[in-house]
Amino acid sequence: MSSGYHPPVEEYLETILSLEEAGIRPMRARIVERLGVSAPAVSETVRRLERDGYLTLDDSRAITLTAAGRSYATSIMRRHRLAERLLVDVLKVPWSQVHEEAGRLEHAISPWLEEHLVTLLGDPATCPHGNPIPGSANKEFFGDQRALSDLPDGTDVVVRRIDEQLEGQHTYMQTLETAAVLPGRAITIVSRGNDRLQLTVDGREVALDLAIAERVFASQQ
Repeated sequence: MSSGYHPPVEEYLETILSLEEAGIRPMRARIVERLGVSAPAVSETVRRLERDGYLTLDDSRAITLTAAGRSYATSIMRRHRLAERLLVDVLKVPWSQVHEEAGRLEHAISPWLEEHLVTLLGDPATCPHGNPIPGSANKEFFGDQRALSDLPDGTDVVVRRIDEQLEGQHTYMQTLETAAVLPGRAITIVSRGNDRLQLTVDGREVALDLAIAERVFASQQ
């Protein structure tokens, strides 16, 4: 890791890796959407990362992490998700609010502190939103996961994870927290309209915008 790098640059690498994780082809336009920064700023930073050997651009301008870039991005993602666990499990910060706070903390976690976090937290397999923590010795296998919006009416499932893109949208995360649509919760798909999905959670019916439901993944028990 270069000592000349700063948190915003680390965010770019982490964002590229999270796009890959979501099955989205990393492009500069996708980084603009995720980070909410200008296209010129993204282009400049991507050029810097390419120059320094952390990524390459093909003829279609798609982004690919190099081995060095992937290693760096993975270490950032690991620290971020461990920080989320610390905030939720130990400090009891509301589930819907930890993504942004962890984004600040991840840049300050040294390898030494990371080891202590792993011991304290019990080397968790996933972050509080159900996404895997890279490098964990523990793994969770949930089989085929599908977005809630893609499941047929009457299906009983367990929520497994929240897509990283949704984590950065605080209002949507508060909606999920209020509705108790959280990893590990059993839910039933009831019905759907043009823009809403009806679910039952803990015996009560709740409605989710399809824009949220398409970013929440579940599998059968």
